[in-house]
Amino acid sequence: MFETLHYEPRQLQATEARLKAIYDAAYLGLKGDNLAIAAGMMPTEYRQLCQLDPVAEMAELKGRADSELTNSRALHAAAASGDAKAALAILQHRHDWTARQEVSVDVYQKISIVQALADATARVIEVDYERQHERSIPIEQK
Repeated sequence: MFETLHYEPRQLQATEARLKAIYDAAYLGLKGDNLAIAAGMMPTEYRQLCQLDPVAEMAELKGRADSELTNSRALHAAAASGDAKAALAILQHRHDWTARQEVSVDVYQKISIVQALADATARVIEVDYERQHERSIPIEQK
């Protein structure tokens, strides 16, 4: 009834072609499982290869570093040629710079002391009336 399926896991080696595929995928910014699949491996195979041969992990790190270097040079060249957005991007993302934010609120309002005293007196009278009214109610009615 059941047939045995012969399973033999692939023996991966860090060949030059495989390292180049890892490097290229990392250069494009892929990470983790996506990097492994783009390099032609299953994610578990890629993790195993990195554990068995540190050169595979070095190819990934080298791909990321070269990509960052290339893009950084392009961004710095654009900033040096007068691109304000490129210069701002460098300042914000590499040097943790934020533009100063100024908020200026000018409110010109006259306060009438006479009106303020009248309002305060009205409030005091209302509170006194409520207190008087509470004291005058017999306990049975509460």
